[in-house]
Amino acid sequence: MSFTLLTFALAALLTIALPGPTSLLAFSNGARHGLRDAGFGIAGAVLSDLVLIAAVSAGLGVLLSTSHLLFTVVKWLGVAYLAAVGLRLLLSKAAAAEAPMVQVTERRRLFSRSFLVAVTNPKGYLFFTALLPQFIDAAAPVLPQYLLLAVTFSLIDLAVLLAYAAAGRRCAGRFGATLLARMDRVCGGVFLVLAGGLAMLRRAAA
Repeated sequence: MSFTLLTFALAALLTIALPGPTSLLAFSNGARHGLRDAGFGIAGAVLSDLVLIAAVSAGLGVLLSTSHLLFTVVKWLGVAYLAAVGLRLLLSKAAAAEAPMVQVTERRRLFSRSFLVAVTNPKGYLFFTALLPQFIDAAAPVLPQYLLLAVTFSLIDLAVLLAYAAAGRRCAGRFGATLLARMDRVCGGVFLVLAGGLAMLRRAAA
């Protein structure tokens, strides 16, 4: 399965490297809070990978693709949460480049925000439903294969998100609070665009 796993890893890397909601949050958190505290958001994103893959392996992805009601509920939850995060970023105030360490409640918020952005987006379930079966050997035990793919995807996601957070920290340290405010506005606008795109997503087109 080594070649299959390598192919999956390359596909995962190409997918994760493209800017998306969790990578934008990692960049913004790194810029605003530093790499250490951005790690709480990254942990939430990585946990969401495991939850999504576990849900797909249990058949939730197929259920989402066939149940109009469930798909609609999850979709609008995702729209609402993406829009809320986007507005929060748009309305946030720029912090100093050397911001103090955030408190425990803020760390929890960073964690839950990245986690919920992923698990409330039906695209994630549909993506894994389409991707994972291509790398599963039905003649072999399925659970160990899903576990291996989940760990592989999560480790790649961890590395990529750390890179995004480090890039955000570097930009904030070099250009200061003015650029930080602009980055928040850009990220907030992107989240609102993503919310709009998700609102127009149709189950039949997924």
